[in-house]
Amino acid sequence: MARPPSKRKVLTDLVLLALEKSIDGYVAFEDFIYNPLLERPVKKSVLSQVIKRLRDQGLVEFISDNELILRLTDSGRDKALWKKMALGDEKWDGKWRLVIWDVPEKRRLARDLLRFKLKQLGFKQWQKSVWASKINCTKLLRDFIKQVGIEDWVMVIESDNVGV
Repeated sequence: MARPPSKRKVLTDLVLLALEKSIDGYVAFEDFIYNPLLERPVKKSVLSQVIKRLRDQGLVEFISDNELILRLTDSGRDKALWKKMALGDEKWDGKWRLVIWDVPEKRRLARDLLRFKLKQLGFKQWQKSVWASKINCTKLLRDFIKQVGIEDWVMVIESDNVGV
């Protein structure tokens, strides 16, 4: 039986997702304290710890120390997008994402990492090395594949015409 996520983890995810959804990419520290998505106001000390951890991980940065205004870094935006996709709260845009690969045995660790990410994102295995999803993640997935260094053996296809 899986344990429910800790309050700290929920708050961390909330901060990342709120920053990702913000129109101009910036959110003031005070905006998190009385967030209507939370059951009760967040203690400033708890929020400070969460933001410190996110800063230490390079996921957020202050754009103004005087006014305590935050924004996501590129790494933070990637993490927030991965989290958002894992939650699966977006409507389907009518396109399938297919991932086809033939990663050599000498790159087994990278292949296992790709498989883990695909499962994490909700991809379903169609054949041994063919996975599919309705989640809009093509750009992020291609960036991940390049980062892992397996782009020579992996193809990501996005199509609204998949069938017999």
